[in-house]
Amino acid sequence: MMGHQKLVSDIAARIRQQKRISKEEALELHRRADINLLGALAHEIRLKKHPDRFVTYVIDRNINYTNVCISGCKFCAFFKAPGHSQGYVLSKEELAKKILETKKLGGTQILLQGGLHPDLSLEFYEDMLSFIKKEFGIHCHAFSPPEIVHFAKISSNSIKEVLQRLKLAGLDSIPGGGAEILVDRVRRQTSPNKATSDEWLDVMSTAHGLGIKTTATMMFGHIETDEERIEHLDKLRSLQDATNGFTAFIPWPFQPGNTEIKCKPATSHEYLKVLAISRIYLDNFPNIQASWVTQGPKIAQISLFYGANDFGSTMIEENVVAAAGVSHRLSENKIRQLITQAGFVPKQRLMDYTLADERDQSV
Repeated sequence: MMGHQKLVSDIAARIRQQKRISKEEALELHRRADINLLGALAHEIRLKKHPDRFVTYVIDRNINYTNVCISGCKFCAFFKAPGHSQGYVLSKEELAKKILETKKLGGTQILLQGGLHPDLSLEFYEDMLSFIKKEFGIHCHAFSPPEIVHFAKISSNSIKEVLQRLKLAGLDSIPGGGAEILVDRVRRQTSPNKATSDEWLDVMSTAHGLGIKTTATMMFGHIETDEERIEHLDKLRSLQDATNGFTAFIPWPFQPGNTEIKCKPATSHEYLKVLAISRIYLDNFPNIQASWVTQGPKIAQISLFYGANDFGSTMIEENVVAAAGVSHRLSENKIRQLITQAGFVPKQRLMDYTLADERDQSV
């Protein structure tokens, strides 16, 4: 026991000297370190990176343009198989209504994601982006890597060609969804029809090479091992070393309700531990986002002392997590209030983490 305590203490000392830790050291922290120590280390790193004590958030809407999907992921309660009576594809009129509502609430971007629809062409997605840009001029944070891989397959284009075409049509940045755990053992069991780990990473690497910024995520707390969580973080850190194209990392715990994976939801303790280790290990990621959508507002507040410096989105609309039976809603005022009550300064941001216009936004 003393040996483990000394090893954890030695690793903590290296972290405080701003030295990069190895996968083995991260695994030791995951398994042995006290959560209060992890929180303290993560918070110190967060304050070094962001000494101004700002906590940012973005006003946007998650628009799921279709729920029809051929992937059949076992962790998803949202999708409908092709031909299902409840399947849908949003019309331009419906898109316009949602975007107008978003803009009226001060929204600066839309997060556009959907299922892997077998019958929609690449031209459909180009047309959707062009319509949004022409009519509303809003930032399009759209299409996670599995969607991009799907577009490439249905159009017989390369990943690079697809991204170039989408960028020309109006794609501004790419969300980090569909990463789940970037280890193919896990992916074969939970989402065998979805992009592989290498394909996910290739989309992001290619996007970064084209000047398209992206985020990264991790959905944990299902069938993955501790080692596979660290492997996921290591793959992200290595790609960020090469491209510096990720703006933020968002870890969130799997919600098992209404899905085919039967397990207990990850506890708040587990969430805070993974959040802190993410901040420690991903030393080249500028921003770490709290997950109030899955954890609720109080744990999200505590997250601000476990490495998170961003409160994420107001989530004017959220369907995927809600389909699993978990639903939290926060207004912009409530987010600003929660940040202020935790002792930080709320700041509205854009996707690239530049701050929105400094206007009077009293809590």
